[in-house]
Amino acid sequence: MRFDENAELDTSNIDDLRRGGGGGGGIGGRVAMGGGGLGIVGLILFFLVSALGGGGSTNGGGFALPDGLSGLSQGQTADTTEIAQSCRTGADANRSIDCEVTAVVNSLDGYWSDAFARAGQTYQPPRTNFFSGSVNTGGCGSATSDVGPFYCPADSEVYIDLSFFQELESRFGAQGGPFARAYVIAHEYGHHIQNLLGTNRQVRAGDSGPTSGSVRLELQADCYAGVWGNHATSTPTASGRPLIVDVNQADVNAALDTAERIGDDFIQSNLGGGRVDQSQFTHGSSAQREKWYTTGFQTGDPARCDTFSTNNLG
Repeated sequence: MRFDENAELDTSNIDDLRRGGGGGGGIGGRVAMGGGGLGIVGLILFFLVSALGGGGSTNGGGFALPDGLSGLSQGQTADTTEIAQSCRTGADANRSIDCEVTAVVNSLDGYWSDAFARAGQTYQPPRTNFFSGSVNTGGCGSATSDVGPFYCPADSEVYIDLSFFQELESRFGAQGGPFARAYVIAHEYGHHIQNLLGTNRQVRAGDSGPTSGSVRLELQADCYAGVWGNHATSTPTASGRPLIVDVNQADVNAALDTAERIGDDFIQSNLGGGRVDQSQFTHGSSAQREKWYTTGFQTGDPARCDTFSTNNLG
């Protein structure tokens, strides 16, 4: 996957917390999950850290990371000046990760804005925050990079430490690449769509298991990511032209490889001591995640992503 070198980028929905005040700080912060933040791997890592069923405080009705895993100073602010200056065109997106994510965000906003308009609804774009190490959200508490990328429904914002993409390759063994990274961002956008539609409010906080509401929510977000992937090369952004070009089968395979490596069973087996406990599934198995991303990608139809009314999750 590459970006149109001459297409313009819009950084207006990006907050770069890496260059603002905050980050670092003391121990004891926490991010609410489930009823709070929704992450691509966050709840899985929570269960691993708490020994597959240990403690942890709650906030806003959801799971929270145990004390001592996160912390940051107060008064964190964003500085968007540098990213606005450095991320101007698709050529910049082909050269740097932060501009690449900005371009993907632009494409996602373009697609979902059109999809909502076709359904007679108004799309409200989320903000995307880049942070380093730790972050204080507006409504889901504080978190470290251990959580992975996550979406906070309370403030309608996506949070990501860009070093997570390196961890996907080094720790999870993923192939990586721009389309695989785009899948991660598109998944978090899937949670934003669920928030706008009210789908996430159907899920009981702390729900787990292979057919739980939490798994259905995550698989639907995977499917929504695939839907966007189907339209990625044909969706114009504010510049009037598609930002993304040259998506090929190798790109799709890389995205599927990432989906496999963040399945509950893969993470429990390879990063959690080797024992797979389906009762603690919160995101779906590797096979399920691949299935629902593929469903979205092959159909390009959000209506095919109804994981809540099927008895066959894969």
